[in-house]
Amino acid sequence: MNASLASAWARARVGRMPAGWLLALLTVVLGGLVVVAAGRGAYPISASNVASILLYKAGLAEGGFEPQQLGVLWSIRLPRVMLGVGVGALLGAAGATLQGLFRNPLADPGLIGISSGAALCVALAIVFGDLWWPELSHTLGLALLPAAAFSGGVLATLLVYRIGRTSLGVSVAAMLLAGIAMNAIALALIGVSSYVATDEQLRNLTFWNLGSLASASWPVVGVVFAGGVVALAGMWRLRTGLNAMALGEPEARHLGIAVERLKAMAIIFSALGVGVAVAFCGIIGFLGLVAPHCIRLVAGPDVRIVLPGAALLGAVLTVGADLVARTAIAPAEMPIGVLTALVGAPFFLFLLLRAKARMFEG
Repeated sequence: MNASLASAWARARVGRMPAGWLLALLTVVLGGLVVVAAGRGAYPISASNVASILLYKAGLAEGGFEPQQLGVLWSIRLPRVMLGVGVGALLGAAGATLQGLFRNPLADPGLIGISSGAALCVALAIVFGDLWWPELSHTLGLALLPAAAFSGGVLATLLVYRIGRTSLGVSVAAMLLAGIAMNAIALALIGVSSYVATDEQLRNLTFWNLGSLASASWPVVGVVFAGGVVALAGMWRLRTGLNAMALGEPEARHLGIAVERLKAMAIIFSALGVGVAVAFCGIIGFLGLVAPHCIRLVAGPDVRIVLPGAALLGAVLTVGADLVARTAIAPAEMPIGVLTALVGAPFFLFLLLRAKARMFEG
């Protein structure tokens, strides 16, 4: 089975960029962007000083920078940049997994309602958590919001998938319409929560709607990376099954893939990744749509390449967008979700127009 799939994807990759080059290039770009983003802001820090501080923290250097630079970089900038890396990687990988599962490049955690479902449960936890589940709220602590977001993401995905499924497979039109309905319902209920929320809770809910990395701290980064490692490892284990799914469900079954188990695992791990990201950063739309599709255009459809490539590109896009968001109109800060929507929405329209053109050409 693995040999036949590898042969098929090798033929599909003729004329594409070599996978190793692409992943290496993205890794280098991400590393450079992390250094640049960590040094830019109201209090600028040169790239050499950023490198010196990182080497100092790693025990490989002794100084060469001011104490104030150490405090700003290590306590404020670097947690925010690393949070962007984790969130972008999770959203990109979740988008690649869902596109492989639904066999359609238009699948996206935001478009099919996962992000809004996760945000709804987070909103309910913020506004009603102490009232409805006081013991659970105190027991889970920092993990309460990721748990609520994960639950909402799983429920939203299962509902959209159930509505979109037909005897002939998954209907993309039904899936997208169900996602639109899910987004509308979730936003309406978030609006109700906003109406009864206190001033502090209302500020937090506004944060969820627009998306931001402003809540970054090392404990938050630790939670995101802990949940992210589980989600990314789970999605990576599904790579062979997702490649087989591109041939169709009957063909995947003939190749020995447990299709129903694959669907369940893909939904769970995607929802976990999106849930962890949404829990601390709010709704950051379209990353899961743009990143996997760009990798697919450059390197081909093999999930073994698209999945890590989308994770790296998602991290690059998130860190870059956050850099622009906090420096373009300084000292004010633009919500990162606004920037990703400005890029992602036209890209989505481009995909729709291209799909329409192909339909009429066929």
